[in-house]
Amino acid sequence: MSKGAIFTTTARVLYGDTDAGGVVYNANYLRYFEIGRTELMRQWVCSYREIEKLGFVLPVIECWSRFKSPAFYDDLLTIETTVAEISSLKCRFSYRILRKEEGISRPKLLVKGYTVHAAVTREGRLTRLPEEIILKISQFATVSEAINNNQE
Repeated sequence: MSKGAIFTTTARVLYGDTDAGGVVYNANYLRYFEIGRTELMRQWVCSYREIEKLGFVLPVIECWSRFKSPAFYDDLLTIETTVAEISSLKCRFSYRILRKEEGISRPKLLVKGYTVHAAVTREGRLTRLPEEIILKISQFATVSEAINNNQE
């Protein structure tokens, strides 16, 4: 995950997200990735509803996860999301999911991963991302990097 351009949000683990052992089921981390990505887009670019009104969608075409430690029912997770790559046809988001541990100053890394999304029409044809979307995503990265550089 890059040092700059990090958007942070939180999510609480629901009972329905866990297996019989009270551990978050592995596929549910993709939902947490989606929460991070959706909130980043809503705050910095536009909502997915607005994207659909523009005539395209952004389905996942590739994903990867590395599990480091489990999350459990009722954990408050921190989801860090960044735009790792953007082109006229696709974008890649990277994620880190962390949990604050009691008595430890640094949050524990639970999962890291990424998703790649292609811009496609409702009919499933590859299309170009609108310039305005690319510009807003690029502005997010620029603003975030400036904030992070000033804090160092």
